Amino acid sequence: MTMQEMVNQLNKWAYEYYVLDNPSVPDTEYDALYDQLVLLEKQTGIVLPDSPTQRVGGEPLKGFVQHTHIKRLYSLDKVQSFGELKEWVDKVNKALGEVEFTVELKYDGLTINVTYRDGQFVGASTRGNGVVGEDVTEQVKTIRTVPLTIPFKGTCELQGEGIMRLSVLDKYNAAHPDDTLKNARNAAAGAIRNLNPKTTAERNLDVVFYSNGYEEGLNATTQTQLVDFLKSCGMLTNFVFEKATTFEQIKSIIEKIGQNRSSYDFLIDGVVIKVNDFALREELGYTDKFPKWAVAYKFDAEQVTTELIDVEWQVGRTGKLTPIGKLQAVELCGATIQRATLNNFGDITRKQLKKHALVFVRRSNDVIPEVLGAAEAGGEEITKPTHCPACGSPLHEVGAHLYCVNAEHCRPQIVARITHYCSKNACDIEGISDKTVELLVDKLGVRSVADLYTLTTDNLLQLEGFKLKKAQNVVTAVENSKKVGLSQFIFALGLDNVGTVTARDLATRFQSVENLSKATAEQLTAINGVGDVVADGIVQFFNEAQNLEIIACLKEIGLDPTYEQKVSVGVFSGKKVVLTGSLTSYTRGQASKLIEERGGEIASSVSKSVNLVIAGADAGSKLDKARSLGIEVIDEVTFEEMLSK
Repeated sequence: MTMQEMVNQLNKWAYEYYVLDNPSVPDTEYDALYDQLVLLEKQTGIVLPDSPTQRVGGEPLKGFVQHTHIKRLYSLDKVQSFGELKEWVDKVNKALGEVEFTVELKYDGLTINVTYRDGQFVGASTRGNGVVGEDVTEQVKTIRTVPLTIPFKGTCELQGEGIMRLSVLDKYNAAHPDDTLKNARNAAAGAIRNLNPKTTAERNLDVVFYSNGYEEGLNATTQTQLVDFLKSCGMLTNFVFEKATTFEQIKSIIEKIGQNRSSYDFLIDGVVIKVNDFALREELGYTDKFPKWAVAYKFDAEQVTTELIDVEWQVGRTGKLTPIGKLQAVELCGATIQRATLNNFGDITRKQLKKHALVFVRRSNDVIPEVLGAAEAGGEEITKPTHCPACGSPLHEVGAHLYCVNAEHCRPQIVARITHYCSKNACDIEGISDKTVELLVDKLGVRSVADLYTLTTDNLLQLEGFKLKKAQNVVTAVENSKKVGLSQFIFALGLDNVGTVTARDLATRFQSVENLSKATAEQLTAINGVGDVVADGIVQFFNEAQNLEIIACLKEIGLDPTYEQKVSVGVFSGKKVVLTGSLTSYTRGQASKLIEERGGEIASSVSKSVNLVIAGADAGSKLDKARSLGIEVIDEVTFEEMLSK
């Protein structure tokens, strides 16, 4: 048997095993031939491009490099009800007449863009922002459902979803009890975006192919023909692929998928409906973000019942108590759920929740566990706490919330306030982690953020894990934080419901902490994005003696930042800009800084005074409002083009 014949035979067996799930030979026979191939490659020094030995993970990469897609990859618009879906179908039919649709599963993993040139696998990347992604060639090369060669001449980019089967996840966790993976979605994304390809190989992922981004000479004119082509390449394709011509047919298929969802060996979060004919797709075209010829129907979050065992009360930095439900462990959307937020005592009462009784639980947006309500009568009453579970102080009730007002001596509050003060978007004191804050509080008696500025190298050397260099670096970082800007300092104070954007608006309006401390609720609510609740919280903060004392101490130490009006001229000069959704190449803070450096002003919400909205992935209601007001909307690609001017 020649080397090429050995490679062909092994790839055929792998296709039967991984794609068709119908192996024709036992593992021992495959392994024996594989070993012969490895030996022959060593003896000859020749490795064929489609050899299965190329799938073994190589050395870890130093970092990801960017890959620019040949053709932009669009995300899909979403609907969450059959009413919305019918509106979309009616709109398509009105534009084109009656058309044929395809209905496919929407897999819950990581989108992969694979490039082939003259039949050879030459690279793979993540979707990124649709124009530029991360090169994950070495990682994807380890995935056996991605062919290394296909029967196609020319260049093409094909898209699929990187997934980890639930059965594979169970086997992996059983074999790695000290390194279990939480859920299949994160396991797949983490494996593909891991710098070590061997990690990808160990997780035995699949890629389910479903789309073409670019091709030369493929000649597929419908989604049906494209899927046939993908199958002919030996690729894994959608587990469900059906055609429909009416809304009722589409609805029936979706309902059937919903009924079978829990039996699938993989995670899905919806169904994708597409116009089958590619020529008709071109007639419909695209919005600035989505194709008009496809839509994703999103399922309601998966819901289960389980026992509410007990309720714990957590104390935050403002003293607010949050009830956390301890649940009988239950599998939900591929994750084991044991805890869920209950919001506040009013929510517990409204939902009639009882301990030792069944409750309905779902994952809000398939991420955050949420207790929806009682699933049965009976159980033990949940009593409203009267004293702080951490320090024993009497609680105060404000609206629906309970507060511990012992701010100076309640440990969880102290730890949370100091942690927040040191965080990146606040005073950005490097070297002080959550664990370090706990050590500072417990071992060195630190009680407020002002105490950080009295720390010495000798103090820090008393703490576990601290050596001279680390101690010196922390002392230096604390000293450097005295140069913090006003908006970061306002955020660092930990005002309830004040995020980085609101802190920036407050800094611009009041120019100093002293002026802010004297602001009335009416002055505060005049700022776009500041409502009554936020305004009342700010006024209350500056009415509390302990807060004023800490601010006075910080001023004596040297922290009294004032607003510096920057006269910037640039591409965003004179524009009020709102950021919404997730950007691929920038954090929200980085993008805001770049805009301000070029003369722009960041706003937290969309109003008639806003000039520009930059919409990243999964932009929501702000994008809708911008469009309704006729405000200019750009995507991340256009944003980057503006930055380069």
